Amino acid sequence: MRASRWRMKLFTGNANPCLANDIAKYLGIPVGDALVSTFSDGEISCAINESVRGVDVFVVQPTCAPVNDNLMELLIMIDAFRRASAARINAVIPYYGYGRQDRKTRARDPITAKLVSNLLVEAGAQRVVAIDLHANQIQGFFDIPVDHLLGVPTLAEYFKRKVGKDCVVLSPDVGGVTRARDLAAKLDSALAIIDKRRPEPNVSEVMNVIGDVVGKSVIIVDDIIDTAGTLVSAAKVMVEKGAKEVYGCCTHPVFSGPALERLSASPLKEVVVTNTIPIPQAKEIPKIKILSVAPLIGEAILRIHEDLSVSKLFEL
Repeated sequence: MRASRWRMKLFTGNANPCLANDIAKYLGIPVGDALVSTFSDGEISCAINESVRGVDVFVVQPTCAPVNDNLMELLIMIDAFRRASAARINAVIPYYGYGRQDRKTRARDPITAKLVSNLLVEAGAQRVVAIDLHANQIQGFFDIPVDHLLGVPTLAEYFKRKVGKDCVVLSPDVGGVTRARDLAAKLDSALAIIDKRRPEPNVSEVMNVIGDVVGKSVIIVDDIIDTAGTLVSAAKVMVEKGAKEVYGCCTHPVFSGPALERLSASPLKEVVVTNTIPIPQAKEIPKIKILSVAPLIGEAILRIHEDLSVSKLFEL
């Protein structure tokens, strides 16, 4: 590889240090020495304990729960690196919180995905690396380069070994058809779609199933599993329609509210997720299988640092 004009250092906040350590191992470098803590009143304190002058800095920090704390940690760390004369500051955000509010659906709605992008740029971020943004158009909310990585290749490699080609990939809604089609193409399998209506947030109603699932292994794919209502409802419908077995998968395991109880009681054989968001040991129920995205992010970081094409990763 061509030598970069800058040195590279990797840092992390408190959101997902295990993922940052795995990425650092892939890169063959240590995690940078930084301490992010709080004052007695709850304000966030950041201490960068090594020089970053002239360095290509990568900050790994998904903005998952507690979302506001992790977002503020990221912003404060970026500000600290900017004031310490880092050559380039790359915000690596495996899970982009506040991304679900990406447009106005009713009068007086906020667009938080754009607000957060403004905050990151104003803090001093010069590039963003994210995985499976809730909507592709969020890339356009930034006035800096965005490398949008995909979780589908990681999921596809697992399911190739697990179920082979005799399966159907199901999109739980019309908005997720592109993702489901990508997974189906990588598995060389058929595609099915659920046409549903959502009367209010976190409440979904299944309407119609497009595609044949009788006697098939069905893989339901989504970007996020939040309360698991959509996934579990879709799994029940698949069983009613004659599916042999049903799997669920997603990139971002938010798992809020009654998600774990619903998944445990569901007909799903397995729920495959990635580690963009850390899952506490107490939430690791037997049905959950966690895949690592550290190699994906690590390879993207190497390519960014060496000024090589990141799009090559999409072809894997």
